[in-house]
Amino acid sequence: MQKLYLVAPLAPLVGAVLSGLFGWVIGRRGAHLVTIAAMLVCTAVCGIVFNDVLQGNTYNGTVYTWLTSGNSRFEIGFLIDRLSATMMLVVSFVSLMVHVYTIGYMADDPGYQRFFSYISLFTFSMLMLVMSNNFLQLFFGWEAVGLVSYLLIGFWYTRPTAIYANLKAFLVNRVGDFGFLLGIALVLMYFGTLDYAAVFANAKQLAANTIEIVPGSSWSLMTVICLLLFVGAMGKSAQFPLHVWLPDSMEGPTPISALIHAATMVTAGIFMVARMSPLFELSETALSVVIVIGAITTLFMGLIAIVQNDIKRVVAYSTISQLGYMTVALGASAYAAGIFHLATHAFFKAVLFLGAGSVIIAMHHEQDMRRMGGLRKYMPVTYATMMIAALAISGIPGFSGFFSKESIIEAAHLSKVPGAGFAYFCVLTTVFVTALYNFRLIFMTFHGPERFREPPVADARGEHGHGEHALTEHAESKHDAHSDPHDTHGAHHVHEPRESPAVVTIPLILLAIPSVAAGWFIGPVLFGGFFGKAIVVAPEHDVLEELGREFHGVIGMMTHALTTLPFALAIAGIGVAVYLYLVRPDLPAVIKRRAGFLYTILERKYGIDELYSFVFAAGARVLGKGLWKGGDVGLIDGLLVNGSARLIGWSATVIRRFQSGYIYHYAFTMIIGILVLLTLVVVWP
Repeated sequence: MQKLYLVAPLAPLVGAVLSGLFGWVIGRRGAHLVTIAAMLVCTAVCGIVFNDVLQGNTYNGTVYTWLTSGNSRFEIGFLIDRLSATMMLVVSFVSLMVHVYTIGYMADDPGYQRFFSYISLFTFSMLMLVMSNNFLQLFFGWEAVGLVSYLLIGFWYTRPTAIYANLKAFLVNRVGDFGFLLGIALVLMYFGTLDYAAVFANAKQLAANTIEIVPGSSWSLMTVICLLLFVGAMGKSAQFPLHVWLPDSMEGPTPISALIHAATMVTAGIFMVARMSPLFELSETALSVVIVIGAITTLFMGLIAIVQNDIKRVVAYSTISQLGYMTVALGASAYAAGIFHLATHAFFKAVLFLGAGSVIIAMHHEQDMRRMGGLRKYMPVTYATMMIAALAISGIPGFSGFFSKESIIEAAHLSKVPGAGFAYFCVLTTVFVTALYNFRLIFMTFHGPERFREPPVADARGEHGHGEHALTEHAESKHDAHSDPHDTHGAHHVHEPRESPAVVTIPLILLAIPSVAAGWFIGPVLFGGFFGKAIVVAPEHDVLEELGREFHGVIGMMTHALTTLPFALAIAGIGVAVYLYLVRPDLPAVIKRRAGFLYTILERKYGIDELYSFVFAAGARVLGKGLWKGGDVGLIDGLLVNGSARLIGWSATVIRRFQSGYIYHYAFTMIIGILVLLTLVVVWP
């Protein structure tokens, strides 16, 4: 079995190497055959490993020792338990579906082999992260997924917007990773090891230790470690205020949007905090920070999704909001509920992203929903699968998202952690918001008039629009035809849309199945001790145990939900979307005008991008200019380099006046020198 553990991550690595380095030899067909075959092997192995773990077999061992420094050993090793096995299965299956989908989506792209190499390498990195048994390997996988995501977001590197997006993602993640690295350094400093088992075993002994960050001010060591680790999770899992990179990452091809934002990179932070539960349970302060950050993220990012018109950006902000749900679960110590929502979310969010890509293909790479409408009859498979995903994410009973979201909402309600009340209000309100923006997407895209047949019409402000909908962001949502190989059509698409090919629709169908069925396993996963010792919860924080006493089976949970506030809010959200986008499609424009400043705030995303641009980007430019003018030109060139030359020149001018050739000048100089020396001898103590 230990050899199979190696096969799981190495199979996609082999596929990445063959496609990346030898893609010019094996060709386009060879590239996708090699990488998909590798992913099939990987997924099969992950399935076998998962089944083996369910039989009670776990593993924690070292593959090899990288280096030894004093008493510290830096190793590569695997920890295979129910937490890591679940993540392995979800990551490999979603990645396999994305690989198959890519054949259809990237069919005409000149970077076909390179793209397959990148997504396989990404899968390898993510598997190394979730399988790690120590902080060193965790950090390796953490940075590797960040690096490959940089390459994938900027895949169309001739587009300035793509380069801006991948640089933004890279820099924002470095902020989080700086805190993450400091947290790991503190672990090594105080525990003397990076091995999970050793750290977790000794955590309680060091729980009372304090550390002085500022002299005279003592902090709990465990609180500082957990907060620093969580800063890394905030960057990777796009939590406020380090969320700004994720919406811009939509500049990459749609398959990587699904891969990065469904089950892999953005869930790394959620997985990491769950893995570190033995540490977080020792700091109520850290848990409080986690639950409040998650609450802010889930509500305020969901509100932004309501005003987005780019179909991929709606789903992107939806991802951030759902990650906020998972973070709230972590802060409430309902780690199992957070991981359960991670798994269910992986399926229905992959459907939404890949479904959006299917629509984009049919619309000849148009992404603005105001240029769509009426696609239901042309794309029945895409419509049906996206409807399932929308019902799942909205929390409608019977669909997977209902079970995981309902559990998180109730966990927040039962939690006694400071900030839990605020979190409960946010997750409850977000139920309505989530249903509204998801069905807004469904109705604008698949229902109503066929707006893609209408020529652009200038509105009162001179901007182009279609009837009631002003296309004020059209320039932002359109691809650059010179840099995006897919965008070969003009602004007005006259070609009739049609259903995507089987390589696109089959992954959608296969992912839609667990979007319905995955939630039905809630009983054993949340209330049956499914994760065992992989997750540690202090008795005073165990909200799931209290929730489990009220659980009366899946049918009972669905029946009871029909009388609860979350269900009413979900139905209300869907109802408002029906009224605004089917019954009275003229009202959104009226609401937009009357909302005024409030709408502008949401449209500008609370001004956070502008704030960061002004404070950090502009501040860095001012600092750089100051260092250039003052430091380089003024100090180094002006004072040290040119100044020393001027000093030598002035000294030479003065000294040469004494080299006149007259004896009395030399005698006068000697007398002055003797007087100076005598004065120094007499006066100097």
